[in-house]
Amino acid sequence: MKIGLMHGDAGSFTIQEQIQQIVDEEKDGFETAWWGQIFGGDSMTVIALAGQRTSKIELGTSVIPTYPRHPFVMAQQAMTVQAACNGRFTLGIGPSHQPVVETMWGMSYEKPARHIREYLAVLLPLLREGRVQFSGEVYKTMGGIAVAGATPMPVLISALAPVMLKLAGTVADGTITWMTGPKTIETHVVPSITKAASEAGRPAPRVVVGLPICVTDDAAAAKEAAGKYFAMYGGLTNYRRMLDKEGAAGPADVAVVGNEAAVEQQIRDLASVGATDMIAPIFPIGDDPAASIARTRALLKSLIGKV
Repeated sequence: MKIGLMHGDAGSFTIQEQIQQIVDEEKDGFETAWWGQIFGGDSMTVIALAGQRTSKIELGTSVIPTYPRHPFVMAQQAMTVQAACNGRFTLGIGPSHQPVVETMWGMSYEKPARHIREYLAVLLPLLREGRVQFSGEVYKTMGGIAVAGATPMPVLISALAPVMLKLAGTVADGTITWMTGPKTIETHVVPSITKAASEAGRPAPRVVVGLPICVTDDAAAAKEAAGKYFAMYGGLTNYRRMLDKEGAAGPADVAVVGNEAAVEQQIRDLASVGATDMIAPIFPIGDDPAASIARTRALLKSLIGKV
């Protein structure tokens, strides 16, 4: 299992601070680093800049919303970032959520699975072959892109529901999950996406699992903190369905918390049920947040290459 850190929206730190974080993570041996994209700056711009200061670490998005970006434009930016990173970029995309798309952006969230299916039908040929000709219900696109130094990159989608998981296995390279616990990964996500990939003659898909994480001697306090930090996700329909499958009341119940031994075991359990990658959004507890984050980061560092 690859272990990487989650950097959230590119807006909590200055550009220079974010780049230095990635430089430090590469020095510490972390295999991947990931960025979200909703309320902050442009994550792919930060990744392109970080790619100029690093040489080994994989840099990915988790995830870039699709609705406000035409797939042709997404392909142009992704290919440029891939060239800047010398082939170390992984593009994670997803439709986001109805409240964001309709309330913030004033766009229709009708039939998100159809949207993603057509989006990939435009995006993937551009990334893999440099040209596309497609006419669907949502997109009618033809043309080509040439970016010197760009190579095809892995494309992951935020697939949780059956139709999306089928797409992730059939045409994309895997899924990125969030707020999806180990039981649901084992019984729903991995079987669905693996079956789809196998039937399509595709390679085994990546299953990138993101869950809140905190190493602490007070697991109860950490769960309480996770319930507060991540409360909004319990109310979003896509995640609520996964929490219900898990039998979880809310985000606190799927957070990876406990002392070093307990957290290590939970990470190993995720790997054993088919997770290929872990994205770790570290959250702190206690009076010394920096020390809390450092403790969790140290445990993750110790597991690199051993899970």
